[in-house]
Amino acid sequence: MTASSRLVLADGLQPLAGRYDLILCDVWGVLHNGVKAYEAASDALTRFRQKGGRVVLVSNAPRPGASVGTQLDGFQVPRTAYDAIVTSGDLTRLAIKERIDQVVHHVGPPRDMPIYAGLDVRFGSIEEADYVVCSGFDNDEEETVEDYRASLEAMRARNLLMVCANPDLIVERGHMILPCAGTIALAYEEMGGAVFYAGKPHGPVYERALAVAADLSGHAIPKERVLAVGDAIRTDIAGAAGFGIDSLMIARGIHAEELGLHRGALVSDHVQDWVDRQPVRPTAIMDVLSW
Repeated sequence: MTASSRLVLADGLQPLAGRYDLILCDVWGVLHNGVKAYEAASDALTRFRQKGGRVVLVSNAPRPGASVGTQLDGFQVPRTAYDAIVTSGDLTRLAIKERIDQVVHHVGPPRDMPIYAGLDVRFGSIEEADYVVCSGFDNDEEETVEDYRASLEAMRARNLLMVCANPDLIVERGHMILPCAGTIALAYEEMGGAVFYAGKPHGPVYERALAVAADLSGHAIPKERVLAVGDAIRTDIAGAAGFGIDSLMIARGIHAEELGLHRGALVSDHVQDWVDRQPVRPTAIMDVLSW
């Protein structure tokens, strides 16, 4: 699609649904905003599944998929809306298992410790560690990357690998935009540090999601029949483009203010201009996910 071609502004998922057998759907920003669930989104995915489609939730949450499922239950997101969940936390656990004999230094809040549940992990200081797992900020409402600068310098001095358990830079929580682990990882990478990103926009999480969908369906699903849904250009849309699948961008997420949604509904020309200035383009864009 060229920069001058018109973007598809979709009124709902239904007109697009027949093109796809599988939806890889983002969670935070599409199904909920960290405070409340979006009922229309769950309804749309449920309807897609009722028509024979598969839905795998693909999240950059730094926790295992089962933990995210429990969180979605708390938001009253019905299990009819999805078949399975794949998270960056799942891929982080695989990275930890591969290094089970090594000492890990954890950067992140206590709520992310389920990453290590059931694993015989040895924790240590930066000076003792063989590698680092970064799941986020200890206090994402008050801290910035600068609060971690000294620690990052110490990691870099020892040339430690950082496993980033949540590649997102920012996330929407209610009406707040808060930093994620990806912000810390990016700062470390800019210092010359080595980073393994466990989630979107990187390929391994998509490969795992397609493998899960193939197991559920009993056959592989071709990429041209897969649609990624998400609200972030840098992760959801760029990840889909890099993996070679179509994407549907949900506008009323982390880019809502840039798209002028604080002033009302999507305006075609404004959205077109914004998308034309982005490094990657979605196949279509929608205000909120609905049928």
